[in-house]
Order: sequence, then C-alpha cells, then structure tokens
Amino acid sequence: MSETVNLAGLILVIAALYAAVGQAGASGYLAVMGMVSLDPVVMKPVALALNLLVAAIGTARFARVGLLRWRTFYPFGVLGVPFSFAGGLVHLPAPLYYPVVGGCLLLAGLELTRSTWMSRRGPATKMPPEHPPFWPALAAGASIGFLSGMTGTGGGIFLAPLILLMGWVETRRTAAVSAAFNLLNSASALLGAWATLPVLPPALPVWLVAAGAGGMIGAWLGSRHLPVAALRYVLSAILVASGVKMLAV
Repeated sequence: MSETVNLAGLILVIAALYAAVGQAGASGYLAVMGMVSLDPVVMKPVALALNLLVAAIGTARFARVGLLRWRTFYPFGVLGVPFSFAGGLVHLPAPLYYPVVGGCLLLAGLELTRSTWMSRRGPATKMPPEHPPFWPALAAGASIGFLSGMTGTGGGIFLAPLILLMGWVETRRTAAVSAAFNLLNSASALLGAWATLPVLPPALPVWLVAAGAGGMIGAWLGSRHLPVAALRYVLSAILVASGVKMLAV
C-alpha cells in the first residue's frame, strides 16, 4: 500500500511537470517505476495508460485554443498509430527491456536539455513551413511510433525535439502535435500490449487519478507562463538519472 501511495505522489508530480511543457509523461512514469524496480510486464502498460489520460487532457487544451490542426498532425500520425500498435505487440525480456528503455530515457533527457538550451539562444531567423514535409514526417512518425509502442514511452518526448530541430513546425504547434501523437499512439500501443499480455496492476486506478490531477494542474500552470526552461531542465535531470540507473541494473 505504501508503494502505491508513494508512486501516486511521484506520478502526480511527473504528470504536472510534463503537462506544463506540453508532454504526457510516459518517460517520467517509466523512470519512477524503474527506480522502484517494477516488473517490465507492469511498467509498459501502466506507462501507456497514464500517458493516454494526460495526453487526452493536453490535446483537448490545445484544440480549444486552436493550436491543433489536422494537416499539421496527420503526416506524423498516419503511420505512427499502426506502427505503435505493432510495437506494443513486442514484449522485451527484462534483461533487454531495462537497457533499451534506459538508453531511451538517457537520450530523451540529453535531447531535452539540448533543445531547451537552443531555444534560449533566441528566436529562429527562418520561419517554419506552413505544413511539415509529408514524406519525412511520415517516416518520423512510423519509426518513433514503433519505438514508443515497444518501450511504452508514448513518443512525444522524441517527436517534439525532432520537429523543432528540423524546423518543420513552429514551437507552440509542436506541443499540440506532440500531445495528439502521444494520445493516439498510447491508445494504439496499449491495445497492442493488451492483445498479447493483458496485465494491469490493481493499483492502476489510484495512479490514474494521480496522473489526471497532475495533468490538469500542469496544464493550468503551463498556461500561466511558468519558467518552462527551468521545468525542462528538471525533467532532463530526472530522465538522465533514471536512464543511468536502468542501464546499471
């Protein structure tokens, strides 16, 4: 019971931090679950379920303010969803799961630090195109979708830095694309995981309540112009530390 409550508190904080910067938190949930050495069989579907809820909150928020456009999102999602389902069907054994996810967390943390630092250097001189290039976006969505489904990371934490690095979408719309990508891919990957391994812990409803509360708090705080760069650096530190820990298992 104490582990359930402790994890609920950590999940609430992670969800709030991620939602404040336009993410859903799957990599953070994996990080805290990895810290307490939960079974990978449990970690993956739980992270996807929590990610699905927080991504739904974020997507609704971005849609309400008009930042989510179908033409901007669908090149990433059209192959991302089926490839995420295929990735969800893949269940890595623990000796392989921990280093793969640990490497993904480490990469995500370092990339988040890099992209945050780059954004603080000043606005880009070149305006992004009106719509992302179709074929590169299609390939990016498929590859990130499969990786996210296989590891339970949702994908937005990798997609957003890639979009910003390539200059495909302007910053605010990138967050909207990332939220929608997380929502659809998490649902698809969870279906894939459930189809082959229907294992969800009895504590999941408690963790879902915590994630939902954190997601709403984060969405509200993010709209009040919190220092986003500082939050991103905190998230980066969590991801890097957790990635190193999982690689050391």
